[in-house]
Amino acid sequence: MTDLDYRSASPVASGPTTSNLADILERVLDKGIVIAGDIKVDLLDIELLTIRLRLFVASVDTAKKAGIDWWETDPALSSRAAHNALAEENSRLRQRLEALESDTPVLDSER
Repeated sequence: MTDLDYRSASPVASGPTTSNLADILERVLDKGIVIAGDIKVDLLDIELLTIRLRLFVASVDTAKKAGIDWWETDPALSSRAAHNALAEENSRLRQRLEALESDTPVLDSER
């Protein structure tokens, strides 16, 4: 009978480790992932509801490379965008005021 020495065997891996999960997350954020699906509800061949879902998961840099940057232009999400929206509205109102004042004759009592 032979004796086996089990002490020198390498430890058995038990499930994914945190470094593997971190690697997967880094890869997903770097490359991006698209999840798409449609939900359609029909009743007697009559389409009642269709919902099209598109989900793009990526890092900010990857999304910008893909041309997605809505968070930078949405005033509800970006203070810079809110400031720009206010400046644009102010500019539009000034142009309208100048146009109205140029069309309206100035009364002698206002001078």
